[in-house]
Amino acid sequence: MNQVIIIGAGFSGVAAAKKLHEAAIPFLLLEARERLGGRVYTKQISEDLYLDLGGQWIGPSQDRMYALCKSYSLEYFETYDQGYNVLDLKKQVKKFKGLIPNLDLFSLINLDFVLKKLERLAKTIPEDSPWLHPKALEFDQVSLAAFVAKHCKTKSCQKVITLALETVFAAELNEVSLLHALFYFKSGRDLNTLINIKNGAQLHRIAGGMQTLVERMAQPFMEQIKFNHPVDRIRKEDGVFTVKGEGFSYKAKKIIMAIPPILAGKINFHPMLSSAKRQVMDRIAMGQVGKCFMVYQKPFWRESGFSGQAFADEHSPFQSMFDASPKEADFGIMLAFTIGNRAKAYFENTKEKRKAIMLSKLVAYFGKDAELPMLYEDFSMTDEAWSRGCYAGIYPTGAWTGFQDAYSKTENDIYWAGTEASKVWFGYIEGAVRAGETAAGNILSDLKQPLQ
Repeated sequence: MNQVIIIGAGFSGVAAAKKLHEAAIPFLLLEARERLGGRVYTKQISEDLYLDLGGQWIGPSQDRMYALCKSYSLEYFETYDQGYNVLDLKKQVKKFKGLIPNLDLFSLINLDFVLKKLERLAKTIPEDSPWLHPKALEFDQVSLAAFVAKHCKTKSCQKVITLALETVFAAELNEVSLLHALFYFKSGRDLNTLINIKNGAQLHRIAGGMQTLVERMAQPFMEQIKFNHPVDRIRKEDGVFTVKGEGFSYKAKKIIMAIPPILAGKINFHPMLSSAKRQVMDRIAMGQVGKCFMVYQKPFWRESGFSGQAFADEHSPFQSMFDASPKEADFGIMLAFTIGNRAKAYFENTKEKRKAIMLSKLVAYFGKDAELPMLYEDFSMTDEAWSRGCYAGIYPTGAWTGFQDAYSKTENDIYWAGTEASKVWFGYIEGAVRAGETAAGNILSDLKQPLQ
């Protein structure tokens, strides 16, 4: 019998497995998909062309990710960030340099005020226990959308703040509690880090794609991973868990849950999980984002002095675009994010129509050189059965103060991982790795404890 069964072979489950493997603890890792990576998914188009359809960036203070890259001798490189950015606002396309776009003076002052206010409030949030902040109830009673509407005095300011924050959360701002937003900024160091490329969360990408790293991590224990094994029942009797799905049944003494909250909530547990854990899983919704790629023979926009970054208000399906070309620029790849309600509307179109929509935007931003792409591809984790959304679970109003840390708490020898169980870099791959390592570390500590 295995000591541990880990459910979910994304970065969190694999990080937990790695730690148990190094400690020689018998385990099984059950994965519903036919692949590793979870919400990280690198699609190999050809021998030298790949697209990161899921998570793809790492940045400063993501210490575990950089340490893993080093330990497996994986090369990473900087996201292209030179030249003019594009702002598509009120159906007018303008170019600008730096992080702050060219707006009227009052809108610029207002934008600076709102960003600094969010930064200032986030610094006061205790990341281990956001519900203990003196104003936690006040912050948790209002949405991020309400905060933005209250403090943005011009339409231009509100539009720019909204598209930036929607890109950060992969959600409509009315779905996000202000307290969750402030915790999220603190968890990822600060808001400036989350929205930036230079010295920010989008600084580096892994050569060959992000999935390369999780595959390297899992290589020593591949025989202990069972693919196409979706779990639907977990029962504990006489101190032993029986984990079941269609056509399989395994036993273990401890469980690590390393799947998104929305999926964990669909598993039948006996005995039942605590009411607080069940209810918070019902409240946590997944972000909704589509990643859209246009592939060219070369990154032509660089020659024209553009960074490839573009930002747009609700008149475009895409909140933001980035240069996602490979390290040696063997191809030119434009990546566009469509998020929330924009994503819902965009994916109602056929793929051919979606390609035409993105192409029209690229031509408007970067000229006629954009007219002849090699390939269009898009993907949404919302439509993947074993993710149901991306980047991460979102706490709505009332959830943090109502349920506190109920989601991440160990219950009855079930340990909770996944990026939503991390207090540091919540929502990012770094958070997933940390949560997986923490869950495995807690099991190792508990196994050393003498029987009571």
